Amino acid sequence: MSPSKRERERARQLHDKRLARQQRAKVRRQRTIAIVVVGTLVLSGLVIALLTYGFGGDDSDQAETPTDPGAQTDPIDEADQDAPPADPEPLPSIDAPQYDAAPDASLAEDRTWQATVDTSVGTVQLELDGAAAPQAVANFVHLASDGYFDGTACHRLLPESLLQCGDPTATGTGGPGYSFGPIENAPEDDVYPAGTVAMARVGGDGESMGSQFFLVFADVPLPADDAGGYSVFGTVTEGLDLLAEVGSAGLGTEGERPAIDVIIENVEIQ
Repeated sequence: MSPSKRERERARQLHDKRLARQQRAKVRRQRTIAIVVVGTLVLSGLVIALLTYGFGGDDSDQAETPTDPGAQTDPIDEADQDAPPADPEPLPSIDAPQYDAAPDASLAEDRTWQATVDTSVGTVQLELDGAAAPQAVANFVHLASDGYFDGTACHRLLPESLLQCGDPTATGTGGPGYSFGPIENAPEDDVYPAGTVAMARVGGDGESMGSQFFLVFADVPLPADDAGGYSVFGTVTEGLDLLAEVGSAGLGTEGERPAIDVIIENVEIQ
């Protein structure tokens, strides 16, 4: 091959290499743009989801539920993505009695009560303030003394702060057949400190309390709604560490159900 032919061939090869580099660079740019667009859409979706659901509670009008300060999702291990999720055992649903009306507040006797709550994870001791929240205490004493809570599951967990119990159906919509109010002894600053025992209720309805209550194991703000705050009727005096361990285990695979099942076996009142 003559020198001129070799030079032309070399020039053609260099030109082809430049074209190939330009094409690769174009592909990389397109891929980068696609990643940015997809990432932006995903981020926008997450923001919308948080704005839509981040402070939501149960949609049912019958649900007794404190304000939800946030939802939590668990990361998925890539090794488990192809495996079908295991079906968890359903929480027990108890055929609990239904009552015509709430007990009279005088049952609280304007005094302090002790409640020993035996659960599947250990014993929790409560002190109930019949002077500060007579209607809520009368309600709890009445139901507990009648065995209403025996065998019921704590159906809702906010992993950083509280465990909700007292629903015989374990769905968040069950109750004793009556509702009562008004709200008693709610904190003025909307902060519920660790150890708080308070009544759950329907959002915006201060006359909707029934059997469901929640146990706070870490300070949590629960903003008041149009009806006010939540009736605080007692304090956890022993077993707060057990509740915190349940919270640390996080949520199970179904909604707000705790990963560690907590079943109330018996409540003794003194």
